Amino acid sequence: MPVYTLPELPYDYSALEPYVSGKIMELHHDKHHQAYVNGANQALEQIQEAAETGDVSKSNLLEKNLAFNLAGHKNHSIFWKNMAPADGQEPTGELKAAIEDQFGSFQGFQKYFESMCAGIQGSGWAVLAWDSLGERLITLQMYDHQGNLPVTIFPLVLLDLWEHAYYLEYLNDRASYVKAWWHIVNWEDASKRFDEVRNLNTTLAR
Repeated sequence: MPVYTLPELPYDYSALEPYVSGKIMELHHDKHHQAYVNGANQALEQIQEAAETGDVSKSNLLEKNLAFNLAGHKNHSIFWKNMAPADGQEPTGELKAAIEDQFGSFQGFQKYFESMCAGIQGSGWAVLAWDSLGERLITLQMYDHQGNLPVTIFPLVLLDLWEHAYYLEYLNDRASYVKAWWHIVNWEDASKRFDEVRNLNTTLAR
């Protein structure tokens, strides 16, 4: 049975200041992300136990717990790498060209993405992704960690919009958090993801 572990941050807690505080990063990574890792491992153990004992009365709950926690773990593992002390850089190369082709301009994409972030009801994520079925970039809102997620997409850039990601610093001003986040998007990481996923064999997705 695989055991999931908490990945280390690729930078110090305070590396993203002043846009995201070191205290937020410490709590977000060490407490919240660790809780999703623990929850995913516990769900796996309980599923194995249910299968071995034949007591499947809670299978529906166990599957929901696994999906929620494992998605939280995976999303955060990408999210940490999606950020870096870059201070306002923009995408380059083929990812930039794809964004401009899809959204008209990078500034047009930013405006649309910010509007999408503002429209998320409650907890969730905003995502720029590669759709392997349509072979194009798409944006989407992800409810909680896993809801409303098409199975054929590969996330390139994830933005955590749960309040624990920003409330200590921005309170309920989500819009200011999103605008600050643009300064620390790691477009180099996003470009690497873009180059990898768009060359995958997507025959099975059709």
